[in-house]
Amino acid sequence: MLAKTYCAAVVGLEATTITVEVNMTRGVNYNLSGMADTAVKESYSRIFAALPNVGYKLTLSNLTINLSPADIKKEGSSYDLPIAIGVLAAYGKIDTKDLDKYMLVGELGLDGRLKPIRAALPISIRARKEKFKGLIVPRDNAREAAVVNNLEVYGMDDITQVISLLEGKSDVQPTVVDTRKEFYEQQYKFDLDFADVKGQENVKRALEVAAAGGHNIIMIGPPGSGKSMMAKRLPSILPPLSLAESLETTQIHSVAGKLSRETSLISQRPFRAPHHTISQVGLCGGTASAQPGEVSLAHNGVLFLDELTEFSKQTLEVLRQPLEDRVITVARAKFTVQYPCSFMFVASTNPCPCGYYGDPTHTCICTPGQIQRYMGKISGPLLDRIDIQCEIQAVPFAQLSQMKPGEPSEKIRERVIAARKIQEERFKNHKGIHCNAQMTERMLHLYAEPDEKSTELLRMGMERLKLSARAYGRILKVARTIADLDNSEQVKASHIAEAIGYRNLDRGDWAERGV
Repeated sequence: MLAKTYCAAVVGLEATTITVEVNMTRGVNYNLSGMADTAVKESYSRIFAALPNVGYKLTLSNLTINLSPADIKKEGSSYDLPIAIGVLAAYGKIDTKDLDKYMLVGELGLDGRLKPIRAALPISIRARKEKFKGLIVPRDNAREAAVVNNLEVYGMDDITQVISLLEGKSDVQPTVVDTRKEFYEQQYKFDLDFADVKGQENVKRALEVAAAGGHNIIMIGPPGSGKSMMAKRLPSILPPLSLAESLETTQIHSVAGKLSRETSLISQRPFRAPHHTISQVGLCGGTASAQPGEVSLAHNGVLFLDELTEFSKQTLEVLRQPLEDRVITVARAKFTVQYPCSFMFVASTNPCPCGYYGDPTHTCICTPGQIQRYMGKISGPLLDRIDIQCEIQAVPFAQLSQMKPGEPSEKIRERVIAARKIQEERFKNHKGIHCNAQMTERMLHLYAEPDEKSTELLRMGMERLKLSARAYGRILKVARTIADLDNSEQVKASHIAEAIGYRNLDRGDWAERGV
């Protein structure tokens, strides 16, 4: 007897419908075809151990299972449920009249329980596109999949519940998620706030400018000066995610298996802070199944590299292309996957191996050669993609002991959102440009051309501070953002002066250290 069930294979962020064809004849052989990996091939053992445990004893027969289309690689354990249902249908153990109305995915335990799988959201999107009546998933994936409207999503605990639903004997109701309500309720609930940061007004201002223009930023300062503390609070002042951005971000985390059972949509901008021992594959994505890396998990959010100079130089260099193109391509022998990776790059580092070069309260014990090698890990091309370079000093005890809190994130975020709205209006006719950091050189002449006084100040600043040529465009982009925060149509001398102050690593004394 021949039976068919339906599931999906996910490559990158896209799901493809897979037809599971199960044919049973007399004999004792078993054959699985359709480019299945080891986890899929092992499903036979799991299925034939689980079905007797839920009351279905099957005789030995000649089983042929085909996963169509056969030229798409099938990976993971999500094929257990559709294969098991197909086997039961081929044996005539269950009613098959509604099998073509549902897409099924789920890993099967030996006791018949369903275990969660990855990429439930892309699969749900595909099920709706293919006009299936419903999608059956493990209960832990139900809320994630139910984000998609116009599709009945059933979260099941075990295979017996699935069989009851398919045979019309179950009164279980589809999972319903009020997407908009949950999305907007969680948008502004942050555990960390800039009100907790005492002092460091210049650094908080630099982070505000970075958030307002989408600029990449690096903070250089001694240990304990608050670099990590302030970086972790950056998402609290960024503009909120739109629903479209949230759905795209959630898809990436779904494919990577990073969503919790309680999560339906990611409502806050992601903040990723990988350890400095991370590999190139871990950072940019890869493995045999082309999983997304940290740069993609940070899409629409922040990628924070703490102690930047502790990362291997080879790992840092792979960031150059994602920072420039805002998309990462993972190529494998039989397929190529693209993941979006438009993120704010935030980094921090000590100025030298001991951490106290230039610190007024501690003596640096590093030699010039050690400092040069240490800072030399940050290559010129990588530094060229960082708009704001900010020096930071430890906060004096007098400021730390003050009980008065700093300015809250809510107030800063209001100014950031106002500046972003100005930029949205400015770039509404420029496809793919959403903030000042994304401006091209040609656009600088249209929107960030300084007046005569500002041009002279820029010339004097670059000559006096020995700024590099690459700093010119960065200064204009940052100055344009400062002008937006000031609600000024024209880039003025005061905006240029502040922007010049954010190019610390381009100064002559820093350049002598090998940066």
